[in-house]
Amino acid sequence: MLITTTDFIPGREIVEVIDVVRGSTVRARNLGRDIFAGLKNLVGGEIQEYTRLMADAREQALDRMIADAEEVDADAIINVRFATAAVMQGASEILAYGTAVRLK
Repeated sequence: MLITTTDFIPGREIVEVIDVVRGSTVRARNLGRDIFAGLKNLVGGEIQEYTRLMADAREQALDRMIADAEEVDADAIINVRFATAAVMQGASEILAYGTAVRLK
């Protein structure tokens, strides 16, 4: 599956726009991570526990978007974007979305 943030794929012709495809996940913080994050917040710097949590969430959302595109027999996903939203205190949704297309 070709995936791009652009609205075209160099050297390839888009012959059909299928639909918007998406994948999302909601992740919550946990007590162990919060304790370490609180300590890190006192001294400054990257909170690696949350960085890993969000990286894993982005990958899962991306995988789910790809699965959605495969269900409609897409060859590629163009205009891929990510969005986040707070669902409740301590929990966030990561959404990956794009346009599923067929290529010549």
